[in-house]
Amino acid sequence: MKQPLNFHIIKPLLILLLTFPLFNLAHAQEENPKQAGIEITVNINQASAEELSALLTGIGMSKAQAIVDYRQKNGQFAAAEDLTKVKGIGASILEKNLERIKL
Repeated sequence: MKQPLNFHIIKPLLILLLTFPLFNLAHAQEENPKQAGIEITVNINQASAEELSALLTGIGMSKAQAIVDYRQKNGQFAAAEDLTKVKGIGASILEKNLERIKL
C-alpha cells in the first residue's frame, strides 16, 4: 500500500517553488551590476542618439533619435522635464532617468 504524501512537508516546498520566480524578477529590475557604484550622467543637449540609448533607462534608438531630432528642431532643452515634449517620452521614463540627466 502506498504511503500518502505528507502535505505539511510539501506545502512549504510548493510555496517556495512558486514564489522563487518573483525574487528573480525583483533582481532583474535592479541596476545593471556593471554600473554598480558608478554615477551615470547624460547631457541631453549634447549626447548623440547612441549615447542616449545606451545610458538612459527605457530609451531605445528610436526614442533617442527622436530626442536628437527634437533638439535640432527646437533648440536645447531648458529643463529635464522638457523631455516629455518628445513623442514617446512620458513622465514615467523621465522619472526613471532624472538622476542621470544633466543640461
